[in-house]
Amino acid sequence: MKKIIGLILAVCMVSMSNAQTNNFESSRRVSTRGYAEKEVTPDIVYISISLREYFVDGNVKKKVDIETLEKQLYDAALAIGVKKEDFNIQNIYSYNYDSSKKKENKQLLQAKQYRIKVSNLNGLNSMLDQVDPKGVQNTSINGYDHSQKRQIEKELKVAAVQDARTNAEIIATATGDKIGKVLVINDNSSFGWNDISPTPRMYAMSAKAEMGADASSEGGDLDINVRPIKLTCNIDGVFELL
Repeated sequence: MKKIIGLILAVCMVSMSNAQTNNFESSRRVSTRGYAEKEVTPDIVYISISLREYFVDGNVKKKVDIETLEKQLYDAALAIGVKKEDFNIQNIYSYNYDSSKKKENKQLLQAKQYRIKVSNLNGLNSMLDQVDPKGVQNTSINGYDHSQKRQIEKELKVAAVQDARTNAEIIATATGDKIGKVLVINDNSSFGWNDISPTPRMYAMSAKAEMGADASSEGGDLDINVRPIKLTCNIDGVFELL
């Protein structure tokens, strides 16, 4: 009986020793972080344009209506490559126009705000030049984007993973080991597309027109300075040490 108990104890001790060895081997790993970056310039801009009806020379019998202004903008947008689905009405509102000091002479004029996705940045001034400057209340840029955004993100992630493995190999070489398979990958990417901030110099074309500005030379100007943005990607990796 004592021999049997002794044999069992010996087997248990060997098993425990093997388990400890296996745990040690499995704990031989190295954690590193991979990094990749790329500077890109946005090639898509979102334009906000407000149009409003007005009376020609203050004559209440000669109104330029919102439909006329909208058609000018719509046709001009399509002419520079804007897709129909990228030309959207963002808001509709109205305002009072006083033709005299008498309250009964107040008239309600219509206005609309549009949001247009433009890929042809060189055509922006051409588009605005086709719109009656007196009917343009204001213009602004409310966003940027990039047509190859998803592809750029994929490339950065691949580069970051490769960088993580390279860093692991550097550490393994220093300790006389080699890198095996990857055990854990954590994607900590935050590309920062929202950090693209508009830096345009905008022109209130209607105000310039009222001051006598030449619509053909100045009325449609929209000077855009699209600055590049640096995108970064971080990947954490845990690799097996051999």
